[in-house]
Amino acid sequence: MRAGEASATAQRVAAQRLRFDRAPAPYGDPDADDVLARDVAGSISVPDAGPMVDYLRARTTFFDRLVVGAIDQGVRQVVVAAAGYDGRALRYRDHGIRWFEVDHPDTQRDKRERLDRLGLDSSHIAFVAADFVTDPVADGLVEAGFDRDHVSLILVEGVAAYLERPVLASLLHQLRSVAADGSRLAISLSTTSTRPGSEERRAAFLATVASYGEPATATLTVDGATHLLRKSGWTAAPVGPGREDAFEQARTAGFTVLAPA
Repeated sequence: MRAGEASATAQRVAAQRLRFDRAPAPYGDPDADDVLARDVAGSISVPDAGPMVDYLRARTTFFDRLVVGAIDQGVRQVVVAAAGYDGRALRYRDHGIRWFEVDHPDTQRDKRERLDRLGLDSSHIAFVAADFVTDPVADGLVEAGFDRDHVSLILVEGVAAYLERPVLASLLHQLRSVAADGSRLAISLSTTSTRPGSEERRAAFLATVASYGEPATATLTVDGATHLLRKSGWTAAPVGPGREDAFEQARTAGFTVLAPA
């Protein structure tokens, strides 16, 4: 992202999500999420179809379902790393749940100004401004009231590809250092693939995000990703009884769920 500016990629993701069906829940304020997304989208034009749209739809569904499932199972702390304009803290707001949004100061400042201007209640959200390259994320979370003794759900969606490998490793390690046993981390990763057309799709993706001033940097092999996650203190975890089939397609697209090793 360009210095002093909010993330252009995060803005486009918010605009695209307005076109998706979202996982329902008997709580929360989905209208507030949509109000924020429409404000962020403004006049941004996004495609109706295509490989990137399919990917974002699958990714959104995957993370939505994990959030709803975790809340239904009693999790009361949710961390959103590189939150951008993610509105799940509004959409799935529930009594007693504390949300922690960690993001670059420039993007977070813009988001908070929009929330205030739109009159959207964010009192249940602790905002942690952090540059993943230089700032101590774990310390910021604890200072914001994160309880290291309580099980949490941690979302790392759509950011790993933009971080140099040492920075990604540091982020994962710091998140593990504050995560209680029984916590879950959900992450989307960019991994190499031998499937037909994958190289062409990846080249198109790289060119697109680079044009926004936000070049992707981290591509991992599946084995390399597994090694990185394990070294950072995480290991693959089941998503929950009876839910495996619902997530299988998303898993193959590079999303996974992990637990403290």
